[in-house]
Amino acid sequence: MDWNSSLKGFKAYLLLEKSLSHHSIEAYIRDVGKLLEYVLIQKIDLTPDKLNGDHLTGFVYYINDLGLEPKSQARIISGIRAFYKFLIMEDIIDTDPSELLESPKLQRTLPDVLSYEEIDLILNSIDLSLPHSQRNRAMLETLYACGLRVSELITLKISNYFPDQGFVKVLGKNNKERLVPIGDSAVKHINLYMATERMSLHSIAKGSEDILFLNRRGKGLSRVMIFTMIKNFVALAGIQKTVSPHTFRHSFATHLVEGGADLRAVQEMLGHESILTTEIYTHVDRNYLRDTMMKYHPLSQK
Repeated sequence: MDWNSSLKGFKAYLLLEKSLSHHSIEAYIRDVGKLLEYVLIQKIDLTPDKLNGDHLTGFVYYINDLGLEPKSQARIISGIRAFYKFLIMEDIIDTDPSELLESPKLQRTLPDVLSYEEIDLILNSIDLSLPHSQRNRAMLETLYACGLRVSELITLKISNYFPDQGFVKVLGKNNKERLVPIGDSAVKHINLYMATERMSLHSIAKGSEDILFLNRRGKGLSRVMIFTMIKNFVALAGIQKTVSPHTFRHSFATHLVEGGADLRAVQEMLGHESILTTEIYTHVDRNYLRDTMMKYHPLSQK
């Protein structure tokens, strides 16, 4: 099987079998593209099914020599493993040469987190007399109240909003649905937005009728717009941290864990497949506990 056919088949597999997003599929194809780049540079005249463990080990050294960050190297190696898993499933190869590949050790970094006071400052920096301000307040309230990813926020549907029950239904990664509780403050601002700004839109674009948050042309919002909006409000609030939509998600999870929430419940609300991903917030909590001890323990005051 040549490289072109392999890549086409892999792309179809990721779309149809794994139901990945366009963004994720392109990332996997780029990872395998790096392997093809290496093969061409090294003048290895072999199709992917003929490469062996030594070739792939050479490839790992190659991406390391490129000076890529360990996280980027690990992602590329993960993409190569997925590619060879596809070749195995299609009975194109009998043994997986990527099985023994080692990813670089990654240092787990703690995410940036906003305090509740900082979130309050950001929310209160929104001038509700300006156009789209009620929508913007409702979106930020929802980000923090539900711990949504930005992609989940901009695709949130009215038909999946259940204010009376206090839940929203979210379409997360790999098209997996989950129910997430939503607080009274977010419900209040969403309802205000729906009764005012959204109701007064002159027209709604075809296909966007069920999308909750819309721009002035009646179309769904872009990720870039949400990033820009948050950046502006953070500056108005006088906060020096680098804040993105994901920061609200991190803050949501951290504040829950600090408050004593069960980690499994937080995992479910965040839509994490593995509890290991959620466990990073226990490390944030340990820092919080240590700071509390240092501040209040009598022996720490000396």
